[in-house]
Amino acid sequence: MTLRPRQLAVPAALLLALTAACSNSSSSGGGGGGSSSAALTGDCAKYQAYAGHSGTKVTMYASILSPESDSLEKSWAEFSSCTGIKIAYEGSSDFESQLQVRVSGGNAPDFAIIPQPGLLAQMVKTGKVVKPPAETVANQAKWSPVWKTYGSVNGTFYAAPMSANMKSLVWYSPKYFKQAGYEVPKTWAELTALSDKIAGAGGGTKPWCGGIGSGTATGWPATDWLEEVVLGTHGGEVYDQWVSHQVKFSDPKITAAMQTVAGWMQNPAWVNGGIGDVKSIATTTFQDAGAPILTNKCAMLQQASFYAAQWPKGTAVGPDGDVFAFRLPAVNPAVPSPVEGGGEFVTAFSDRPEAQAVQNYLSSSEWASSRVKVSKGWVSANQGVDKSLYTDPIDRISADALTDPAATFRFDASDLMPAAVGSGAEWKALTAWFAEGQAISKVAADIDAAWPQ
Repeated sequence: MTLRPRQLAVPAALLLALTAACSNSSSSGGGGGGSSSAALTGDCAKYQAYAGHSGTKVTMYASILSPESDSLEKSWAEFSSCTGIKIAYEGSSDFESQLQVRVSGGNAPDFAIIPQPGLLAQMVKTGKVVKPPAETVANQAKWSPVWKTYGSVNGTFYAAPMSANMKSLVWYSPKYFKQAGYEVPKTWAELTALSDKIAGAGGGTKPWCGGIGSGTATGWPATDWLEEVVLGTHGGEVYDQWVSHQVKFSDPKITAAMQTVAGWMQNPAWVNGGIGDVKSIATTTFQDAGAPILTNKCAMLQQASFYAAQWPKGTAVGPDGDVFAFRLPAVNPAVPSPVEGGGEFVTAFSDRPEAQAVQNYLSSSEWASSRVKVSKGWVSANQGVDKSLYTDPIDRISADALTDPAATFRFDASDLMPAAVGSGAEWKALTAWFAEGQAISKVAADIDAAWPQ
């Protein structure tokens, strides 16, 4: 699931004056190519292929909120200034539900940044999603083929991947670990032993903290915990069968994985450090969940690479810093380097020339490189991005993991499942599991019952 940071963003348009270093033309170019536009000069010359649409506007809608949305808007600021195409961005914590309302009501944005392939499939069924232009399709040569399949529905490519994120991380305080004499665990057995040691040490520190609150998307972090355990216990084959519902939630393999999650994130001796009891996980936003690490009330938080954007300004992130992260070990050591990842896909509801120009740019290596330069906690699987651009240590860890040929990599399962399940019944049922202590058998049955027939 994608990031929904702490401050609820209000609809905002990016209004940029044309810079003196750039020249532009208001003449129209066709198909996003801008062939009839005047030449752009200086620093703007690199955007010539997208020129010819000055004075136009496109709308962009997503679940990405401030502070992450700030760097998103910075990433296309020069493009917008040079081409004269204004990108009006709006972020919402109710994105998943409101996108469907807008599309069905004839008020679709020009673009939606969709983090769930299951939701993409649902949008394609409305008949409102526009297939990408040829330049966007050609840009997919910079991505491994599997990413193109995530942006496809029934074999037809609709949405170019925009980002990738590394989910299989555990955040901690290197300073606290050093002070307490703790070592970063390399195996699941070491992780559980460390958790018991921290819980028994006293001093007001609990080993784990967590939060699954996220507006209408409340519950999604709990799906990640379950996915990590399923992948790290059973490997990719069972994980794939689970995504397709060949293996149901009520299957003993999955209910056993839920029991492992319960022993970890519903263990009253282990959670919820600095916040409350187990039930407080359901009412704590995921953005706020890691804060107790900075005051040594909580030792660890399982959360994705994009959580880097949630630490307060001035927080030192690094192996000797205030916070850092290590790879979540496999539950079963026989599973080689399990890595769960997620991503976002730029989905178009318009094929106006200016919209195609924006779509082409956002699918390019050049845009991905621009985003890397202005972001922390943001990673692209675009192979055209020079890895030396990743100056943040978490981003380097993530980029290496996402491109590791020896890893057991799988995309976020709930995002791949039908939207009614992965971003509907599962969020609701897992929230009830934490908030109400609902039985695993009931949780599994409720999710299975929501699967489309």
